[in-house]
Amino acid sequence: MSAPAPGTPAPHGRWRDVARASGLLADDGHVRATIFAEMSALAAATGSVNLGQGFPDVDGPASVAQAAADAIAAGHNQYPPGPGIPELRRAVAAHQERHYGLSPDPDREVLVTAGATEALAAAVLALAGPGDEVLTLEPFYDAYGAVIALAGATHTTAPLRATPGGFRLDVDALAAAFSDRTRLVLLNTPHNPTGTVLTPDELAAVARLAVAHDAVVVTDEVYEHLVLDPGVRHMPVATLPGMAERTLTVSSAGKTFSFTGWKIGWVSGPEDLVTAVRTVKQFLTYVSGAPFQPAVAFALDDPGVAAWVRDLATSLASRRDRLCDGLTAAGFEVVRPQGTYFVLADAAPLGFDDGATLCRELPALAGVVGVPVTAFTHAGSDVDRALRSWVRFTFVKRDEVLDEAVARLSRLRG
Repeated sequence: MSAPAPGTPAPHGRWRDVARASGLLADDGHVRATIFAEMSALAAATGSVNLGQGFPDVDGPASVAQAAADAIAAGHNQYPPGPGIPELRRAVAAHQERHYGLSPDPDREVLVTAGATEALAAAVLALAGPGDEVLTLEPFYDAYGAVIALAGATHTTAPLRATPGGFRLDVDALAAAFSDRTRLVLLNTPHNPTGTVLTPDELAAVARLAVAHDAVVVTDEVYEHLVLDPGVRHMPVATLPGMAERTLTVSSAGKTFSFTGWKIGWVSGPEDLVTAVRTVKQFLTYVSGAPFQPAVAFALDDPGVAAWVRDLATSLASRRDRLCDGLTAAGFEVVRPQGTYFVLADAAPLGFDDGATLCRELPALAGVVGVPVTAFTHAGSDVDRALRSWVRFTFVKRDEVLDEAVARLSRLRG
């Protein structure tokens, strides 16, 4: 068999399904970069303000960074235990009890992972396969589609719809999306990219349907502490009646403490489900982040760091308002988010009907980079069509960066 020409993708393997599911497979069979990599490269090449990729431009608490440095100096640099160090597993369990009244056993019901992404991937790979359906909300974080494809399962969705009160779950469409093949519900609240926080009634609908169809819920709660509005609170679906025994709860240190590069996540839930995830996870990364694990344990337990997180949420609320007001003044139609790092804005009032095209032209038009919301949808779906002209911008940047972006975006009004 002759070798393929240089630059020709390998012909076999499930990687094509992953590329297709994440929108990376071009018509000619070649693989594109992710939209986040493309937009970040475009920002760097053009000197544009990068409001596309959601990472803070300021580090988290100095005390937590020092704890990591101390751990390195103390020799915590070899493989940690496979499930994670006991101190971190205990800290995760205590966090769940303190905030939500959940009481996972740190030795049997908590697993440390290489960020939330690995926890989600290991859960889907462990619990779903060919013939199964995995249901997500739409729009959805792009990694969800990729890992569902990697598992060989079918990705189904239920829409979040833009309303004057934010993006809300279409409960009737959710019920219609369930089937007797729905094995997993991959839930995300607070939600990326819409910034919505699911209400108790919306969560109850998910729970009722999951029980009726005997589905496991895997819930991505990485933005759990970044809820921005008074009167709005994050409610883990595991706290609802009958859900603790069928829910895996995933979170991480990256968003809560602004150390996204450390990649320390965790999953908690009933022993049988955590065992299934651990069985797969140990053959992905095995372990990670030896000196970061004690630092994250410190962060979860320390009252001073907890105060820092509360201040972060307050600051993010102010920065959200700063960006939303600027986008509105620039002519976008904005749905103000309740949490996360992101705001969605419709460019149709400015005469742009294709968000992907606009994002590629926006550096030349205004010196700013965003991400098209169609990067988070199934091509051709109702949600994809409804959000075709929408763009996601991040506000987890310093005030002066947001002010510069808003000033540049004002050029769009002419």
